[in-house]
Amino acid sequence: MSDSEDYACLGTGSMPGNSGLMRILMCDDIVPGSSPSYQLCKLIYTYHPLGAKMAESPIKRAQSQARELKIVGAPEDELIEAFELEWNRLGEVGADTLIRNTHALSRVYGIAACGVLCDEVAADKPLPLDRLHELTLSFNILDPLNTAGSLVMEQDPNRPSFMKPAGIAVAGKAYHPSRAAIMMNEQPVYIEWTSSAFGFIGRSVYQRALYPLRSYVQTMITDHAVAEKAALLILKLEQPGSIIDKITRAFYQAKRMVLQGAKTGNVLSMGKEETAESLNFQNLHQPMEFARNNILKNIATAADMPASMINQETLAEGFGEGTEDAKEIAAFVDGIRKEVDPLYRFFDTIVMRRAWSPTFYESIQRKYPDEYGSVPYETAFASWKNAFKATWPNLLVEPDSERAKTDDVVTKAAIALFEVAAPMADPENKAAILEWLASVFNGRDMFKATPLVIDAQAMAEYVPPQPVSEPKPEVESSHE
Repeated sequence: MSDSEDYACLGTGSMPGNSGLMRILMCDDIVPGSSPSYQLCKLIYTYHPLGAKMAESPIKRAQSQARELKIVGAPEDELIEAFELEWNRLGEVGADTLIRNTHALSRVYGIAACGVLCDEVAADKPLPLDRLHELTLSFNILDPLNTAGSLVMEQDPNRPSFMKPAGIAVAGKAYHPSRAAIMMNEQPVYIEWTSSAFGFIGRSVYQRALYPLRSYVQTMITDHAVAEKAALLILKLEQPGSIIDKITRAFYQAKRMVLQGAKTGNVLSMGKEETAESLNFQNLHQPMEFARNNILKNIATAADMPASMINQETLAEGFGEGTEDAKEIAAFVDGIRKEVDPLYRFFDTIVMRRAWSPTFYESIQRKYPDEYGSVPYETAFASWKNAFKATWPNLLVEPDSERAKTDDVVTKAAIALFEVAAPMADPENKAAILEWLASVFNGRDMFKATPLVIDAQAMAEYVPPQPVSEPKPEVESSHE
C-alpha cells in the first residue's frame, strides 16, 4: 500500500505511523462532508489545537459559576453544607469533574456515559438508593468503544425504545439503567450511522467541522514557514567575472559571515552597489490573515459555537458589560446548562442520599428536636428532596455602577410609595407597609450586610404618646 493510500484510510479508522496532526493534514480522504471515525475524533481531541477547546470549553464556561442551592422549609445551612461537601469529594474528583468529562466525551464522539460501580452490589442490579451512604462508589466515564454494541439505538418506529438510549453494557457486562447516565451530543437521525460512536446516535462536534479543522493545520504550517524565513537576510553583491579564484570566493564568504554576525551597535561597510534586504512579506499578511479568520469562523459555525470562543478573542468590554459577543456567549452557555441538566439531576440524587444519611439526620434531630424529634428519616428526606432547588446564576453579571443605579431607582420608588400609603393606613396596615419597605431594602445587595429588622406586630400595637399641652392662661372678663 502506498503512503497516500495509507493516509486516505484514516477516515475509516486505520492507524498509520506518523504524528497525529500530520495524519490529519495528509489524509486526502478528508473532503467537505466526510464523517470522522472514532480514531480520527480521538486524534483531533488529543492533538489538534482546537480539539480540546471545542469539546471542553462549553461545559467549563457553564461551570465557571456554582449553582445556587435553596431548600425552603428545612435547616438550609446544614443541608447545603453537607451536600456541597459530598458533591466536591464524590468519586475522589468531585461531581463537577465527572459531569465535565462525560459531557466533553459526548461532544468528541457523539455519545458517552458515566457508570456507577460498587463492590457490594452487582452492576446489573438496581442502585440501592437507601444504602448509598454505606457503599463505596466508583464512577467510570465510558466512551463509545467501551460501550460498543449496547448503544446502537433501536430503529423500529413501532418500539417504545425507538432511538432512545436504554442501558449500557461494557465488555459484555450489562449495567442496570439506574447505574448509568448517558449523554448524547445532538439528537439521533433515523438510519444515520455515526462511525465515531458505532451506532445510530448523535454526532461528534467535529463532524461538520472536519474539513476546516484540517485546513487550520495547514495555516499552522504556513505560520511556521513564515517564522523560519522572517529573519532571512538577502545580501546583494556585485557579481565577479567569469573567472573566480579562491581568494575572491573567500572574500564573499567572509562578507556574508560578517553580515550574519552583525548586531545593533556594530558598523558594517558595503560597496556602493551592494545592499542587504529581508524578504518582503507585505503581500502575504492579508491573504494569510483572511484565510485563517475564515477557517476559524467556519469551524465555529460548523460546531454551533460563538466565534469568539473559538478565536479566544478578548471582548471589547468586560464580560459583564453586556456586549453583543457577551450576550451570544451567555445564550450559548445557558443552552449547555440545560443540556447537562439530566446529568446534574442524576448526581443530585446520589449526593443527597450520601450527604443526608441517617447518621446526619440524627444530628439534625438533636439540633432541632421540636421540628424533627418525632419525624421519621424517610419523611424528612422526602420533604428535603422535594424542596431542593438548584439554579444557575446569570452569566452576565451587572457591573457595580449599574447595580448602584438600579438600587437607587428601586429604593426611591419604594420610599415614595410608603410616603403616599402610610399616612392613610391604620396601624396594622402601616406596620405591614413598613415591613415591606424593609424587605425591599434588605433585598438589595448593598444592604445585605446590615439588614433592617422590623417587628411588625409591635409596630401595629404601638400607640405613640400624645404631647402634653401647656395650660392656657385664664382671661379675666371685664364687667361694665
